[in-house]
Amino acid sequence: MSHGARVIRTGVSSGGPAAPPSVTVASSSAGSDAELMDGGYFRSCAGMLKVAQMISLLIGFISVNNSSWTDYSAYSFFQIVSMCDLVMILFFYIMHIFRVYRKLSCVSWPLAEFLHYLIGTILLLIGSIVAAAKSYNITGLVAGATFGFLATILCVISMWSSYKVSCITQSTSE
Repeated sequence: MSHGARVIRTGVSSGGPAAPPSVTVASSSAGSDAELMDGGYFRSCAGMLKVAQMISLLIGFISVNNSSWTDYSAYSFFQIVSMCDLVMILFFYIMHIFRVYRKLSCVSWPLAEFLHYLIGTILLLIGSIVAAAKSYNITGLVAGATFGFLATILCVISMWSSYKVSCITQSTSE
């Protein structure tokens, strides 16, 4: 508890009568809570990063799926990891767009998203390394591994930014 100086605002100035309270601020904040979708998340850095991750994972999956395989276990692991990661990123993207995290407050959503990125990034890195090692210079498999590495880098950036934001939020709230 701080005992510093506090600023008390009054509606009356020394020059005349009090100004009417600002109704537009209250109505705009009430309107943003009543909206179904968060339009600002589409244009935010985190939203665009999630879209880039989903696109790179989808391109990697399609390029591996449409290539001739030489090692079934390596590429099936890459496909499973990329699709699971894509579905989870889509889940968190939809959760942010429709503001589900406000309705389900019993789950620590930043922690869940951080753990998803941590586990998914490690598995995606392993899958991309194995896919690159077993590609035998087949162009579709090399492209799939390359987009897997790109998605891994994007996931690391997203994980770092979510950790950075959660640390800043915790330190300023105290």
